[in-house]
Amino acid sequence: MTTTLRPPSDATPNPNPASDPAVDIAPAKHRGNTVGVGSSRTSTIIVTGILVVVAIYFLVPIYYVVIAATKTTEDLFATNGFLLAPTFNLWENLRLVFTYDGGIFVRWFMNSVLYAGVGALLATYFAAAGGYALAKYEFRGKNIVYGTVLGGVLVPGTATALPLFLLFSQMGISNTYWSVLIPSLVSPFGLFLCRIYAQASVDNSVIESGRIDGAGELRIFHTLGLRAMTPALVTVFLFQLVGIWNNFFLPLIMLADSKLYPITLGLNNWRSQVDRLPEFYQLTTGGVLVSIIPLIVAMIVLQRYWRGGLTDGAVKG
Repeated sequence: MTTTLRPPSDATPNPNPASDPAVDIAPAKHRGNTVGVGSSRTSTIIVTGILVVVAIYFLVPIYYVVIAATKTTEDLFATNGFLLAPTFNLWENLRLVFTYDGGIFVRWFMNSVLYAGVGALLATYFAAAGGYALAKYEFRGKNIVYGTVLGGVLVPGTATALPLFLLFSQMGISNTYWSVLIPSLVSPFGLFLCRIYAQASVDNSVIESGRIDGAGELRIFHTLGLRAMTPALVTVFLFQLVGIWNNFFLPLIMLADSKLYPITLGLNNWRSQVDRLPEFYQLTTGGVLVSIIPLIVAMIVLQRYWRGGLTDGAVKG
């Protein structure tokens, strides 16, 4: 008699279920996902906590300035620094700030707008032009120029203030607007950033197309290069604006006429008189509050371009 061997049916139960790998696969994956989700949640909590601490660190001084600007000199020392005083004196403090000494604060404010606004705008343009040239043109000494610029990033501004003062004194332009404005036109970091961004965002084929259409190099730079580099330009502009607006040491070295002071030097002049005239506390705190408003407005208005530029640069890189 012939015996026919048949393959075991799929319905045949496994005599040893523990040895079946399919039994443990689903639970193992489930356990792995659970561990991953828990680890991700822990990392999110830690990062969020760090960001909250950093935000508090930066926002507490601003909060203190706002509260201090609402107090009289007596309340400034008699009440808690982080709590409002019974007398809300903000508008009176601001009136004193803008009217004291014939409105000298308004002059200081406009000087800062001139130094920071014009200086940051021109410095951004020069950085864009230099970075574009270093990224898109080949010429002898290119690497030497770029290395020199990188070296300039490492030199602090305080180290060059005194040599600049001696140079400007010999040229006869110390104690003038030019003595503060000219050094503000140079941004080694801005040129470095614009070179990197131009290399990544300005396509060579676009430049060649412009040349084929008969456009000159300056027109290509202004119509195509600057448009592609806009996010990087906003970043450089913000860095320069904040740096020049908060600059203190260079105007201190260069300027002797109080009418040429920027807002930082003017507020320091008021602060130095608080021992003799305590009411200068109100002028100083009110002036500090006014001085940070332009920077806050600039950051709020330009942050979307800045954020978009950083993201765009990361994708293209």
